[in-house]
Amino acid sequence: MNEVLSQYASVPARVDHAALDAAVPGQFALPATDPARFLDQYTDVDSTNTNARIKLNHGTTTLAFRYQGGVVIAVDSRASAGSFIASGSVKKVIEINPYLLGTMAGGAADCQYWETYLGIQCRLHELRNKERISVAAASKLLANLVYSYKGMGLSMGTMICGWDKTGPAIFYVDSEGSRLKGDLFSVGSGSTFAYGVLDQGYRWDLTYEEALDLGRRSIYAATHRDAYSGNTINLYHMDRDGWRFINNYDVFPLHYDGVDGSGGYGYNVRTEGLSSKVDQPEKSDAPKPEEGDVDMASS
Repeated sequence: MNEVLSQYASVPARVDHAALDAAVPGQFALPATDPARFLDQYTDVDSTNTNARIKLNHGTTTLAFRYQGGVVIAVDSRASAGSFIASGSVKKVIEINPYLLGTMAGGAADCQYWETYLGIQCRLHELRNKERISVAAASKLLANLVYSYKGMGLSMGTMICGWDKTGPAIFYVDSEGSRLKGDLFSVGSGSTFAYGVLDQGYRWDLTYEEALDLGRRSIYAATHRDAYSGNTINLYHMDRDGWRFINNYDVFPLHYDGVDGSGGYGYNVRTEGLSSKVDQPEKSDAPKPEEGDVDMASS
């Protein structure tokens, strides 16, 4: 065993880039630092680094609302780091259990870890108490968990959505420990655009199809106007039988064709062929009356 370990003891902990330059003259060398240390020092990848010189802006759009038939959850699938699109197929809905869903906004790792951990605690509650945990209790568990790490760099803005004995419920929880109950929430950089559509179209007595279309249109509006949201829309529905994944929609076909070719969501598609040009009256060939002549019709 000692012979095996001795082979690795002689390996240098860090590459000497200056030595590499001397050995291979004229070849481009990478900065003499490891990537993790560089990111921590110069970027805001660590949210506690307020003096970062490189700001890696992040963005997303997530929403959830409840109505007479249950809860609709809709999210986009773009992950960004500054002007770089890191991924276009991120799953921003965390399936906690068959009756609970959580959305993901902020740090992907933070949301995935803590909402997965919440699923463990929800299952333990079910085993101890012989009944499903309520949406209120699940959201309170998560709020208490993240509050204990307040000020340590967590980045979370999530909605806990579900169905329990009281019916459909939605709670907003963030990394500061805030916890709010409501009928309608949208979180992320594109949430202002989504709210514009939601506020106009939301009502309690929506039908099932109207509710799904409102969720789709709201996320589409955010992807159209917000550069940090886009790619596809993941749509879920929650009722007394649990959550159900509806579909994944590419926003480009939605813009031009809508759902199943029923009509595009884009305003330029809806107004195609229309014009704001004012038609001028046709010129008459009749001679104009000369000066001094009396117009009998006007006299």
